[in-house]
Amino acid sequence: MRRTYSKFYDSLCDNSIKAVQLETKGGVFKQMKDYSSIFLRLALGISFLAAVADRFGLWGSFGQPNVTWGDFSHFVAYTRKLNWFMPSAAIPALAWTATCVEILLGVALVLGAFTRVAAFLSGWLLLLFALSMTSALGLKAPLNFSVFTGSAAAFLLATCRKYSWSVDSLWQQAERNP
Repeated sequence: MRRTYSKFYDSLCDNSIKAVQLETKGGVFKQMKDYSSIFLRLALGISFLAAVADRFGLWGSFGQPNVTWGDFSHFVAYTRKLNWFMPSAAIPALAWTATCVEILLGVALVLGAFTRVAAFLSGWLLLLFALSMTSALGLKAPLNFSVFTGSAAAFLLATCRKYSWSVDSLWQQAERNP
């Protein structure tokens, strides 16, 4: 009885390993990997652009549902709150720098242009934002808004070997087929 069970178990394990090997050689996991990098790119890029749109009132006025800032002056006040350790004179420049960087990274990620660099820089930007939120508001704030998760996702995106449906992939094709 014990020998029969052992053979059954060995057979089951062998078949499971073969199934996983088949899936990773070009099946489900490979497709999932290709599509997940597209999803990560779009999710991060659109999130940056949506935050910038809020700063310029494109989602509505301050105080309306689902509007965080509604205008740039409220964003500058939030920047001041998070960067309490910076001189007051530097806060507007910091707010504009963050906004410009988020526009550049957001567009690059959505288009898939310079994706590895954009993802790496996004990871650092989000990590700095999370640490700044932690120092000013406590650990719960960046956890509630998944800022650490966004940072980790950006760093993960930077490790992808290829970026399907992107400007980067078009550039690679053009290099291979001059």
